Amino acid sequence: MVALLKATAAERRLLPEGRLAGPMPWVIGIMMLLTILATATGLSIGRASSALSNDIASKLTVQLPEANAARRNGQARAIVAELAGLGSVKTSRKLDDAELAKLLAPWLGTIAGDDELPLPALIDVELSRTGPRDIAEVKAAVLAIAPTARVDANASWLAPLSGLMSSLQWLALGLVALMASATAAVVVLAVRAALNTYGETIAIMHLLGASDDQVARLFERRISLDALLGGIGGLALAIIALFLVGSRIGEVGSDLLGSAQLGWSGWVLIMSLPFIGTLLAALVARYTVKASLGRTL
Repeated sequence: MVALLKATAAERRLLPEGRLAGPMPWVIGIMMLLTILATATGLSIGRASSALSNDIASKLTVQLPEANAARRNGQARAIVAELAGLGSVKTSRKLDDAELAKLLAPWLGTIAGDDELPLPALIDVELSRTGPRDIAEVKAAVLAIAPTARVDANASWLAPLSGLMSSLQWLALGLVALMASATAAVVVLAVRAALNTYGETIAIMHLLGASDDQVARLFERRISLDALLGGIGGLALAIIALFLVGSRIGEVGSDLLGSAQLGWSGWVLIMSLPFIGTLLAALVARYTVKASLGRTL
């Protein structure tokens, strides 16, 4: 990267550097901002999806719809005792009435805790092994005690959410690819405009024996500087935006949103994007210059 940006005083005079005067750094900065936000979104959704999958894959819920309270509670105690003896079950416990009323309060309101309203017993089961045989073993043990019981895998409830998160990840990846393509197109347009502006200088360089590689290196360096300046500016704005959004997520207090963190590997990728963008711009600039000079000679 250092060698790419290094130039002699003579090379700087041949192709003056516009610094932030031209539109190129600003456009690259906007593209980089959007690219980083899309990348951060995809990485965060991926971590949240992974955390969600790991958390719910081992969870089962047993529902006992028995109307008779005494019989229902007896079945619940028997099921908890039976599951404790299974090697595939890590923990199992019956939710008490207060927990159950709290879960149903958004739909039933204060009536959820009414003693006259019969509520099914719920048993929360956490598995140590999550294979199909292990889940089938738990279901068989439960149904042997309470034939009317219902055993649900929590993962099946959240399958639509998992599918949505996967779709959002692909959308973020598509946006990153789109931004990279748009950045490359901007570089091509900027290089062609510069070639038209410095056409006479290039012709004189060729008369003095300069090769296409030497000419391409001049444009490659100028575009790289513009891309690096714009990329760093976009990175700075993106970091501010990510920290602001992160603080808002922390205030929500949601476990799912709380797991949507970048992690150290995500931050390493985010911080490297301006340099990756600079290399991409340099390669596109070099290819464009050599292709254009090859057609004119």
